Amino acid sequence: MRMIKIVLTLIFASLVLLPATAFAVDDVDLILVLAADVSRSIDSAKFQLQREGYAAAISDPHVIETIQSGKNGRIGLTFVEWSGAESQQVVINWTTVSDAAAAKDFGDRLIEAPRTFADRTSISGAIEFAENRLAQAPYQSTRRIIDISGDGTNNAGREVSQLRDEAVAKGITINGLVILSENPLAWNPGHTNPPGGLDNYYRNNVVGGPGAFVMVAQNFNSFGQAMIGKLIAEVAQAREPKAWRAAGR
Repeated sequence: MRMIKIVLTLIFASLVLLPATAFAVDDVDLILVLAADVSRSIDSAKFQLQREGYAAAISDPHVIETIQSGKNGRIGLTFVEWSGAESQQVVINWTTVSDAAAAKDFGDRLIEAPRTFADRTSISGAIEFAENRLAQAPYQSTRRIIDISGDGTNNAGREVSQLRDEAVAKGITINGLVILSENPLAWNPGHTNPPGGLDNYYRNNVVGGPGAFVMVAQNFNSFGQAMIGKLIAEVAQAREPKAWRAAGR
């Protein structure tokens, strides 16, 4: 009888511990959604430059060095593409990047993946989709960022500032990488070249949260270099509390 009690106790203990094991998550320095605009204003040449720019940026040695210098030495990353209000898709699901090999694998898969959409431009839809992805991330971190890149204003779906405010209220930071267009669209010049500039539009309507910022790529040829700077800034922000404490302030 005593042996039966012992066995039953061990079985019960294993059942209690099972959920914690099944839902174990990794600690990372940053949980990041890369959300790329693939609307109609992004032609095939621009699309290829954008994809190559993302792949090159994540594999850049300075980006890898910045990732490895964090407390955990890794980030959680996913890549999504977005266009119209109902047009968002995961291109690369959640993965950890901690070294050059992982970064290269991420970039290789990105280059090989087919294009998903060529619809209108719903930045609000992209934010809502990315927010849902963050809620499903199998990681833990005090830093959660949605990284939006695009070449135009929101012209579909809900009001973008409303979605921005809802995400920020949940502790999410939204950063922007604006791709400028020298030649406005013939059928809708204000979309890619709004009054005051697309970068100001993003500052006023899209970005928000702790440390939020907008970076500018002068064109698609300079997208990759701008993305490197943006990734370094985002990953470095995750180290700021540690550096602040080390300074004894």
